[in-house]
Amino acid sequence: MRVLIVSQYFWPENFRINDLASGLAERGHEVTVLTGMPNYPEGKIFAGYGFWIRQEEYKGVKVIRVPLISRGNGRSLRLIANYMSFALSACLFGPILCRAKSDLIFVCQLSPVTVGLPALLLKKIKRIPIMFWILDLWPESLSATGAINSKSILKVVDNLVRYIYRGCDKILMSSQGFITSILAKASKSANPDYFPNWQEPEYSMAKIIPENLPEGFRIVFAGNIGSAQNFETIISVAEKLKGNLDIQWVILGDGRCLEWVKEQVELRNLSSSFHLKGRYPAEMMPSFFAQADIMLVTLKRDPAFALTVPGKIQSYMACGRPIVAALDGEGGRLIIESGAGLSVSSEDVDALADAIMTMYHMPKDEREAMGKNGKDYCEENFDRDKLLNRLEVWMQELIQENNNNYSAL
Repeated sequence: MRVLIVSQYFWPENFRINDLASGLAERGHEVTVLTGMPNYPEGKIFAGYGFWIRQEEYKGVKVIRVPLISRGNGRSLRLIANYMSFALSACLFGPILCRAKSDLIFVCQLSPVTVGLPALLLKKIKRIPIMFWILDLWPESLSATGAINSKSILKVVDNLVRYIYRGCDKILMSSQGFITSILAKASKSANPDYFPNWQEPEYSMAKIIPENLPEGFRIVFAGNIGSAQNFETIISVAEKLKGNLDIQWVILGDGRCLEWVKEQVELRNLSSSFHLKGRYPAEMMPSFFAQADIMLVTLKRDPAFALTVPGKIQSYMACGRPIVAALDGEGGRLIIESGAGLSVSSEDVDALADAIMTMYHMPKDEREAMGKNGKDYCEENFDRDKLLNRLEVWMQELIQENNNNYSAL
């Protein structure tokens, strides 16, 4: 198959679309990615990249980059400029730069949903179907993060989402909790299917790296440090437990709330137990995870986030580490169902502190059994090869259906 992927984010930014694209290329498919200049999460264009069009290769994948306005500090106006500039740039340059024949367009929709606009244009020009993978539910996530509170603006975004969804031939969703919202907006022919995040290959091959984590009971959080991740709760729990000098918090990542977190660590005298290690390449994460006693995942309390399964859960599971979570809905259900750890309600400081202390006092072999439960569940339900097999079948069916429709004209 000749697959054209449209994604605002791509390597060297760290998202699973990188592994999906390279996985399809490994299987002999011709894969091209239309994307922007990398700038997530720092908010500035990565070193070595400029403003103008660029083409390169990543693991057998042809990468076409178009200019965009970087996200900066992630504030509303700059973020809107970032979202709209990619959509406009991809619409202007995509038809010229992606002239080669393609069989299918695959859209990776994190934030923003506007990534669907250039895909719709390319669909019309190329007369090929769109497969749309939803990892972030709009407009619900905009309201949940506080990015937009205006009901009139949210209504406009809702109409845009409906327009994009109804132009798609097949919709995939990363969480089964998304189904009600999708069915209300998409056409019946889109036939939504569940396509979750998977365990990435490197997460089963962890080796300890020279930089060891602090001695003690290590609680490791990895990923974006943003408003959705609810660091207010994490910091409050760390303050509540700071009398236990054995408990060490290790934060691997970056994001727009990082400066606030640093300020709170100083203000609440947590420097000896709260360690902000910064962002590392994805391939190094398993080595850090291997040193963790428990892994931590949190989200804000909001109906939209209750529908979401953070992708880091699969990564934690794949490394066989026990998990403590403060999550409502789908994410918490997955951790409990798999037996991979403990989950409490979002933003419940006392319950999260109690869960951590339960893990702290739990015999190590019981914690390790939880980690093994998660790993086994992950291998059964989130195996990369199984999911890519499923994706190939859906793609081939969609291409064949499209070819039959045009043959009948």
